[in-house]
Amino acid sequence: GAFVVVTNAEKVRLTGKKRQQKEYQSYSGYPGGRKVLNAETMLKKHPEDVITRAVKNMMPKNRLGRKMLKKLKVYAGPDHPHTYHKPEEMEV
Repeated sequence: GAFVVVTNAEKVRLTGKKRQQKEYQSYSGYPGGRKVLNAETMLKKHPEDVITRAVKNMMPKNRLGRKMLKKLKVYAGPDHPHTYHKPEEMEV
C-alpha cells in the first residue's frame, strides 16, 4: 500500500548522447498521427513522463504492473502535495 513519490524530475541527467538520440514516440491512431520527441524536448515539456515511462517499461505487462504504476507519483519540482505521507528523503 506504499506510494513512491519522486520529486525534481526536471533535474534528471542522461549520459552520453541520450539527450539528443533517445526518442519517445506516441501514436494517435490516425494516419500520419505518429509523434516523435527526443529526450531533450521531453525534459523541457514533460519531465515527469521521462521517469514514468522508464519505470513503466520495467514493470510487468499485466494488471499487477498497472496497479503498481498507479502508486508512483512523479513531480517536476521539489514541491508535492503528499506531505501527509511523511516521505523520507533518499540520497541516490
